[in-house]
Amino acid sequence: QVQLVESGGGLAQPGGSLRLSCAASGSIFSINGMGWYRQAPGKQRELVAVITSGVTTNYADSVKGRFTISRDNAKKTVYLQMNSLKPEDTAVYYCNFRFFWGQGTQVTVSS
Repeated sequence: QVQLVESGGGLAQPGGSLRLSCAASGSIFSINGMGWYRQAPGKQRELVAVITSGVTTNYADSVKGRFTISRDNAKKTVYLQMNSLKPEDTAVYYCNFRFFWGQGTQVTVSS
């Protein structure tokens, strides 16, 4: 079993920044493939960013240039730095690793 615990969500103004963290524990030896998804009200869950192996990353087009995913292997933690936030970034953000999901953290971008 793998447990994923997110933190760092909250309220930000348009143009502001937030940093999300996802700490993994349990039967996990590598965090290759960990990523972030989000789900806005009335919409399907969508991929935001994933870090595959080493420093290889993949981003949704809507967040490229604004969001950065990074990792700390020793802490088994993945981060999502979100800059230049827009109201359309408002959603519940979920950490994912293979079949496992975190509980989600709310991000609200509003003035």
